[in-house]
Amino acid sequence: MIFGHKPLFDNNALMQEIYNSKRVKRNTMFFFGVLLSAISFNLFLKPLHLISGVSGISIMTEALFRIDPSVIILIGNVLLLIASFVFLGPEKTKTTIIGSILYPVLVKATDFLPQYIDLGSTESIVITLCGALVSGIGTGLIFKNNFTSGGTDVLKQIFSVYGKMPYSKANIYSEGLIMFAGGLVFGWDSFIYSIIYIAISGTVSDRVIMGISEYKTLQIVTSKDKEIKSFILENLNRGITEMNVKGGYTGSNKKILLCAIPTREYFLATEGIKKLDPNAFVIATDTYEIQGKIEEE
Repeated sequence: MIFGHKPLFDNNALMQEIYNSKRVKRNTMFFFGVLLSAISFNLFLKPLHLISGVSGISIMTEALFRIDPSVIILIGNVLLLIASFVFLGPEKTKTTIIGSILYPVLVKATDFLPQYIDLGSTESIVITLCGALVSGIGTGLIFKNNFTSGGTDVLKQIFSVYGKMPYSKANIYSEGLIMFAGGLVFGWDSFIYSIIYIAISGTVSDRVIMGISEYKTLQIVTSKDKEIKSFILENLNRGITEMNVKGGYTGSNKKILLCAIPTREYFLATEGIKKLDPNAFVIATDTYEIQGKIEEE
């Protein structure tokens, strides 16, 4: 709050309303996400020695010292929870607590699965891809519902905040060191497959969080705004927002037309624009959700 100014809204009440929104559904999806992550660990990661985060450390300690992986994951998560509370504060820590405890519990509860699902003769790359797919879906469901499953995600946030580095760079440092250690313990095949696993798992997780792009948003800078507007309205039946702009180099007045179209109509829209104005400047971006409706005056 800026001193002397009345806040525009009650931020605490708003945040509480957001956290309470769809609570049963969010908690169910969160549990299912953690369960998928635990299943992926026991069926795919552990047998193939795919090293990632605290789970990867637990795979190494089991091979070296015969310690139950779920115990190492629990200890590691608790230590990182304490670090999160100290360095990141209670607000950022509270969404991590449940996942940090639930994940090792479900890892232990599902460790019987390899006895009934034998993947011994399956190609390593297939196991890696399946593990990345299942784990990516699980992680995506966890993050999408505003939870985490703890682990090195806390470490990455600490690196990012106190090391003054982007989260992506902190991710490379933390995961890279753990994967390198896995390569020393299990050989460089493990290191290579772990890289593939992390890359694909992250991509799948992003798709679960954001969804598959069903729409494209077009920003069209053109001097033939009337023709293009008419084309979009009549042939695509889509609403348009107009903005007046001036060219930075030429100083000429132009229009920006903003509209969202289904991905399946992208070719028709861009080809029509190109035909009407070959010099039009078009920016197309993926759009994952559209809310509300633009009213045409």
